[in-house]
Amino acid sequence: MAPVTGSLIPLEQVKDQAFAQKMLGDGVAFLPEKGELVAPCDGVVSYVPDTAHAIALTEGHGLEILLHIGLNTVEQQGRGFQARVKTGDRVKAGQVLLNFDLEALKARGCDLSTPLVITNGDKVAKLEKGAQGPVAAGKDMGLTVTLN
Repeated sequence: MAPVTGSLIPLEQVKDQAFAQKMLGDGVAFLPEKGELVAPCDGVVSYVPDTAHAIALTEGHGLEILLHIGLNTVEQQGRGFQARVKTGDRVKAGQVLLNFDLEALKARGCDLSTPLVITNGDKVAKLEKGAQGPVAAGKDMGLTVTLN
């Protein structure tokens, strides 16, 4: 499921080499239009940094998923972010993970491109990405993962 409401874009278009060159894993990215991040699948929250600008999830088959709001948002030191979950929480697809102040972050010059990457790609046999364009949080985004 889409983790945000906005537009789906190729990961390669993200203006951060670590994400665009898939150094952290393959996936997709989003340009959010609302300040709410939801769980893309059922799973367990693996990590929530104090800055609440990112969330790591482990889904039931062991896929490790990193959701990262924006590219330079760690520099905000948590300003504009509010985690709704903590490390160890079990979550359901579509559940709100965190809220972020979209307008305030944009005003501070943050690039809000939001990558979703699978960080343990060795478990993935095939990753089919959805079509670019509008997506709604909690709705199908056309991403299909086939496991090894």
